[in-house]
Amino acid sequence: MYLKEIWRYPVKSMAGERLREAELRADGIAGDRTVLAVDARGRVHTARRHSRLLGMHATMGPSGEPVVDGRDWRDPDVQARVEAATALGVRLVRYDEPERFDILPLLITTDGALAAFGRDHRRLRPNLVIGGVEGLAEREWEGRRLRVGEAIIHAVDLRGRCIMTTFDPDTLTQDVHVLRDIAERFGGTFGLNTAVERPATIREGDPVELLA
Repeated sequence: MYLKEIWRYPVKSMAGERLREAELRADGIAGDRTVLAVDARGRVHTARRHSRLLGMHATMGPSGEPVVDGRDWRDPDVQARVEAATALGVRLVRYDEPERFDILPLLITTDGALAAFGRDHRRLRPNLVIGGVEGLAEREWEGRRLRVGEAIIHAVDLRGRCIMTTFDPDTLTQDVHVLRDIAERFGGTFGLNTAVERPATIREGDPVELLA
């Protein structure tokens, strides 16, 4: 097995970026979901309720700050677009504490499972895609550990999927059958919630080994 793809989402619920290498820390990939859309009460707004956020593309700029469609995330135009996509008074804020993740800081899946899924895997928003895996073998990895290059990752449990999977990542057209299909064929779960036990720099092509 090998590390096939690495993905980072600098702004929570926006489209992300594919990386050739990344620093894997105890709280996931460096720079992942470090900016959130928050209202005056401190509530986080995501694409579960505001699917138009998925149409905005966030990358990490050379300054170490997220860039949204070519503009610094603090740019007034970006802030106005976020408010228009969500609700009045919602603004982007930097927040890099562990609580920024819905569950665990790293979501992984495999090429075998994605082949069974049969759709654009960006709908699933994985951080790591592992190649060289037969069929749905990943579903037997709960509780196991994986060595990815020099990093050690604990596969805790399968990820329950939500309405975000129903939106096409390019057109934002909704197809509710996607979530129904995940429920019918995969028990409503897809991919693995994982925790980082040994941080390290990881790179595409790194060998992956399933441990005890």
